[in-house]
Amino acid sequence: MDTQTRHALKTDSFAQATASSFSWLSGHRSGVLRWVIGGAVVLVLAIGTLIFWNLKSAAADTALGAAMDTYSAPLTQPGLPVGNGVYATAADRSKAANQQFAAVAHQYGWLPQGAKAHYFTGITDEELGQNASAETELKAASGAWNRNLSNLAKLALAGLYHQTARDSQAIDIYNALVAKPSETVSTAVAQWTWPTCMRLKASRTRLGHCGPR
Repeated sequence: MDTQTRHALKTDSFAQATASSFSWLSGHRSGVLRWVIGGAVVLVLAIGTLIFWNLKSAAADTALGAAMDTYSAPLTQPGLPVGNGVYATAADRSKAANQQFAAVAHQYGWLPQGAKAHYFTGITDEELGQNASAETELKAASGAWNRNLSNLAKLALAGLYHQTARDSQAIDIYNALVAKPSETVSTAVAQWTWPTCMRLKASRTRLGHCGPR
């Protein structure tokens, strides 16, 4: 078979394939159009969701950062006037930070920053003596998908339970932290709480479970 014949056959095959494809598209035009439109809509939604997530995440970062700045703000020196960004007492500072953390948790609770805000809201609630609110916020933070944050919240929650005479609940959390440690609450850190746990009332029947096994 000479070169011209082979070329003619290839050209004919391509033409037939093209015609067949065009014929199929013509017969399924509405279906193809729906798929194209559907794919375009999905792409636009995906891009829109990503942009929305990034914008909200950036706003949450800013709000959480401002709350952290308040929480770490300096206290005024005795005899000196209170200036901007300076607080007279630790309680005043915790109260101001608590309001900011609570706002972040409420507005961005579905973001990772919101989970962190729940944790710090709980911490500052406890500092202000609002134990019921502290428990609610720490429970919310303990359910975070991030184990590092979750374990920090659980450790704080265990401390709150111990302070409010709910020793058996505290022991359960300590045991769970030892079983599933994290970078923020390692096995060593969790086990460091055993001396406190062992000082709980000896009358607690579950005290025997307190400690490494």
